[in-house]
Amino acid sequence: MRQYLTVWRMPSAPTLLLAGFAGRLPASMVPLALLLLVEQHTGSYAIAGLAAATYGLSIAAFAPVYGRWADRRGATLLLLVTAAVFPFLLAGLVTTVTLGTPLWTLLLACVFAGAGMPLVSSTVRAVWQRVTEGSPVRQAAYALDAISVELVFVAGPAVVAVLVVLTSPIVAIGLAAAMSTTGAIVLARSAEIRGYVPVERSGTRRGPVRAPGMPRLLLSGTALMFGLGCLEVGVPAFADRLGSPSMSGVLIAVWSLGSVIGGLWFGARHPQLALSKQYRWALFAVVVGMLPLVLADNLLVLGAMLFLGGTTLAPTLTVQNSLVSVLVPSGAATEAFTWMTTVAYGASAIGAGATGVVVESSFGVSGALALAALASVAALAISLVPGRSRPSGHSVRPVYPHAPVAQGLAA
Repeated sequence: MRQYLTVWRMPSAPTLLLAGFAGRLPASMVPLALLLLVEQHTGSYAIAGLAAATYGLSIAAFAPVYGRWADRRGATLLLLVTAAVFPFLLAGLVTTVTLGTPLWTLLLACVFAGAGMPLVSSTVRAVWQRVTEGSPVRQAAYALDAISVELVFVAGPAVVAVLVVLTSPIVAIGLAAAMSTTGAIVLARSAEIRGYVPVERSGTRRGPVRAPGMPRLLLSGTALMFGLGCLEVGVPAFADRLGSPSMSGVLIAVWSLGSVIGGLWFGARHPQLALSKQYRWALFAVVVGMLPLVLADNLLVLGAMLFLGGTTLAPTLTVQNSLVSVLVPSGAATEAFTWMTTVAYGASAIGAGATGVVVESSFGVSGALALAALASVAALAISLVPGRSRPSGHSVRPVYPHAPVAQGLAA
């Protein structure tokens, strides 16, 4: 735990962790609240899943554009503008749902709302890359970042569950908007963001997405996030099938709580394996955690399995972020992390949309859980595909001095 204290004492850490936590809350609250709100008004998980998928795909589409802007001009103006408009775009989305407008209107509102979400996660991770350059605590910093994300997915769904029972999903969406705006404004006014000086990038046309190692990392991440998106709809559908729809937020929170515990354990370690091998072993652990979910037959069993399986998620994301930080230069870090955001939102959105259809088909909820497990197997398989060696003269910056880094991932 000494490493976590060292990270916390860094001048930028409290802002990155606390404001980052607040700014990320919409990631866990809005999709679930939107899913429940649309299902309440339409009675269809297929339409609800489509709305959530459209919202996520919109975030995915705009994130790399915003990331490149932030790398070239700084993130301050971008954060302030999106912080101002995001609540109004969410209000418009809620209005389209409650008024029962045509499907195309609902989907268009989802696109606008997704486009307006502040670019918090990628901005925070890019700052972590800069402030931990050459530091032995970089893995601990990324572990804390991953744990912060998982706490978002503990607190967010739990708050949504409480607000749905006491009031309605609309209140949950409103709270998410307020937290997002607060976090984005605090980050925008921080010295770490305002003091950013753009770095001249070499090979600008190529972009970080084509850096050696990134294509395979993105592909495996796509499969993994598709599977997690399946669970974001499959778990609520499981709870609904058993007559306890309000338990969906609790189940997702339990899943994320397991991830928090796994992340705390992993972040305090110094693995001697190359990051590429750590990533493969982490994905293997995810597969082991996903496969038993199809056997669950009640809420208690599913909750226990989600908790155990969740312990593998934060370690996997920690290694994934560490890989990104060493595969791309600092001048392209925000854009690189936004591509991971694109993968996370885009693939999980497609997974959520596909699962909504599967749930209402003859495969039912069991088919949705099986689809999530198969996606995790695909993620592991992609990571095992051999890649070409890194060209000579292209070194990789170390994450921490004594550990080998990223060899074998060049693609």
